[in-house]
Amino acid sequence: MVYFTWSYPRESRGKGQSLNNHACVTGWGTYLPERILTNSEMEQLVDTSDAWIVEHTGISQRRVVADHETTSTMAVEAGRKALDEAGLAAEDLDLIIIATVSPDNYYPSCACQVQDSLGAKKAAAFDIGAGCSGFLYALSTASQFLATGAYRNALVVGSEAFTRTLNWEDRNTCVLFGDGAGALVLQSCQEPYGVRSFILGSDGSGGKLLYLRNLCARPGDWPADGKPRMYMDGPKVFKFAVGAMTDTARRAIEQAGLTQSDIDLFIPHQANLRIINSTIRFLRLPEDKVVVNIGRFGNTVSASIPIALCEAIQEGRVKDGDHLVLVSFGTGFTWAGLVLRWGVPAEIGKRAFSQAGAARGEA
Repeated sequence: MVYFTWSYPRESRGKGQSLNNHACVTGWGTYLPERILTNSEMEQLVDTSDAWIVEHTGISQRRVVADHETTSTMAVEAGRKALDEAGLAAEDLDLIIIATVSPDNYYPSCACQVQDSLGAKKAAAFDIGAGCSGFLYALSTASQFLATGAYRNALVVGSEAFTRTLNWEDRNTCVLFGDGAGALVLQSCQEPYGVRSFILGSDGSGGKLLYLRNLCARPGDWPADGKPRMYMDGPKVFKFAVGAMTDTARRAIEQAGLTQSDIDLFIPHQANLRIINSTIRFLRLPEDKVVVNIGRFGNTVSASIPIALCEAIQEGRVKDGDHLVLVSFGTGFTWAGLVLRWGVPAEIGKRAFSQAGAARGEA
């Protein structure tokens, strides 16, 4: 079992690189497929019922990608919205990180496809595959590039066409998941906004409880029909998830120098409503401080947290100066928690719009 913890340092370290920078969120956007698959429709596919699904998961419907959509196309659309919100042009990006476990290809990476589609010619680009924890792993990674002063502008996206990996005859798993993408733009700033602390953890011994083989697995590990199949030991994953999210949230809050009373909004991974309810009960958080949208979208894996965050912003639940706690768990096993102080310094907004206008040839 491995933990990595980080909180914002108080002094600069390292010749030529200042850790006095912060990674502020200046843009956000989502993309959701139009196709809605309801529980009533699921009843026609597998031996289940709307009542059972809602009772055991809290899910009423989910989005499913159309034939022309992929993980990369959804990431591009979410990324464009985030760039527009930030007032940045794609050419301003220094870094693109895509969190996904359902990329279009084994290679090239989804991030490279997004970089090309956006026209972000100077951006480094790579994927992170940490299951449902992937977006927080990516957000933590990007924040470090900005904190050191190595880069100024980053795009972080969680995107999944996960329904394409499902066995639609397995009623225990196919009812859980949906597709979509959520994106954030991070920019380097001097004021104390953005990522304040993060906790990353992993325990590879849990990998046998939740996995999906790929084409590089040993032939003997494949099912008899030769098709990849997702496997999940639901009860054991449930038990792990509640403990991991509760402990990680507490550690991230403490690492940021805060107490639970300082937290304005809690955004957990949307895997299962019972997991969310158990976690907030152990944390003793009031429901009005918790973001829950699993009923309408299901578990969108790496896209879960950014979609939930973007919805909270659109609903006016996020205010300047708020402290947000984002927490997740995923296959691996992995887990991640992050404290985000919301706010966009005025000079960042002006600089961003100026850069975007110059890139487009505007006065």
